[in-house]
Amino acid sequence: MKRFFKWFLITIAVLTVGGAVAGWTPDSDPAAMRAKYGGPTSQFIDVNGMAVHVRDEGPRDAPTIVLLHGSNASLHTWDPWAATLAKTHRVIRFDQAGHGLTGPHPKRDYSSTAFVAAVDGVTQKLGVTRFTLGGNSMGGGIALAYAIAHPEKLNGLILVDASGAPDTKPKSLPIGFLIARTPGLRNIALYITPRSFLEKSLRQAISVQSIVTPAMIDRYWELLRYPGNRQATIDRFTTKRVPLDPSAIAAIKAPTLIIWGEEDKLIPFSAGQWLAKNMKGSTLVSYKGVGHAPMEEAAERSVTDVTLWLNKGGSASTPKG
Repeated sequence: MKRFFKWFLITIAVLTVGGAVAGWTPDSDPAAMRAKYGGPTSQFIDVNGMAVHVRDEGPRDAPTIVLLHGSNASLHTWDPWAATLAKTHRVIRFDQAGHGLTGPHPKRDYSSTAFVAAVDGVTQKLGVTRFTLGGNSMGGGIALAYAIAHPEKLNGLILVDASGAPDTKPKSLPIGFLIARTPGLRNIALYITPRSFLEKSLRQAISVQSIVTPAMIDRYWELLRYPGNRQATIDRFTTKRVPLDPSAIAAIKAPTLIIWGEEDKLIPFSAGQWLAKNMKGSTLVSYKGVGHAPMEEAAERSVTDVTLWLNKGGSASTPKG
């Protein structure tokens, strides 16, 4: 029996090492990634010890909108909105800590407090004192936390399939999230991150499959492998989360537009309905057949709704930032 277990363990070890060698995916090259995903409007500013990748577009004397991407995404997720909104607004978006071209937090701090501080740091560096803050998924949760901490700085909120509402259990988790939440597997993912896993994870979160192009898959895969981002992903998923106080969310006074994909399997539509019910002065817009990323899955419809909301009393009617 002992001999059997000995050979069993040796076999498992050989298979594991062999699989690791065959599937090993190194970090992407930082210079190549900056050249590919930086762009002419990109800049890197020092915020809390990080060289944060920022895009600041549109008229400087126009009302300001700051957009926060979701978990494992990047500022590129807002490309469709930015192209339209920058005609009439100053649009600021940036890669958050542990994402995109910003890379990991120097102290590996992925608490809500640290993400809120980064929003403050970026806006202060760019000379913005008042603005409308928008966020998708994790970015929406950070936007809510920021609204609670700094209500005096906000003209309005735009929440797109946002985290933060209570009791929002996902209907299903994309494979990438499952791996990140599973001890052992997430450590292997530091070195073995197949492109096919990224594609499957994206397709599980997104309902409008036509937007999942080879270029999108490459971007997610390559930026996840930007040096330090894979470890940052593990750090984020193992950071203890302090749920937002429902009463604090309900007390937010900033005008709020809530946008949701009714087919979202990651953060269900019921979360958007809870926010709409409990946030006074909020407006809820939802889309059938759309999943977790309406700003990309229903780009034209969603940015039109944002523009209409702004024109009817969002940031456009309040002091410029």
